Amino acid sequence: MKKFLTISAAGIAAALALAGCSTGTGPSMPGMTHDSTATASSSAPVAAGDHNSDDTMFAQAMIPHHAQAVLMSDMILTKQNIPAAVTALATKIKAAQAPEIAKMTAWLKDWNETATMSAGHSMTGMMGADDMTNLDAAQGTEAAKLFLTQMIAHHQGAITMAKTEATAGKNTEALGLAHSIATSQEAEIQDMNNMLAGL
Repeated sequence: MKKFLTISAAGIAAALALAGCSTGTGPSMPGMTHDSTATASSSAPVAAGDHNSDDTMFAQAMIPHHAQAVLMSDMILTKQNIPAAVTALATKIKAAQAPEIAKMTAWLKDWNETATMSAGHSMTGMMGADDMTNLDAAQGTEAAKLFLTQMIAHHQGAITMAKTEATAGKNTEALGLAHSIATSQEAEIQDMNNMLAGL
């Protein structure tokens, strides 16, 4: 357990450090899955009043949610004998979600909102300590299956959060990110189910 806590803290800290040193501009974020036509508008600061509490909650919850997905991907990428399709997926997840952490962190700063989620709110699909410990310990095909199973549940949670934002949010950029997350992660769930069927 102690090993997991150290890895988890380091992984999330690394993801948040990445977010802190980013400017939030589109061109500096490779791997983004969003429409490149939005780049010009996304490079300008978002007006502090141009959001609502649902936008704030979406960013506050999705940042640590994404950070855990990056950490899970880092874990699988350190292992031996993992199928190439699984390592490619983990690399893709990191490439998409790490810049999104930076983007959402910049929004919260521009909105004059804290990055800390209010008490009583939960993040759907998050893995518990035991889940992460098991993934850390697993090897080979067992690790690949566990990663895919856990990431499917993790993605389902993110999709739920994104769809809530899509119906309740106000900020145009946050709504666009929510749509992108839902679309891309639904497609990745299909890919992961196919990978699982082949293992």
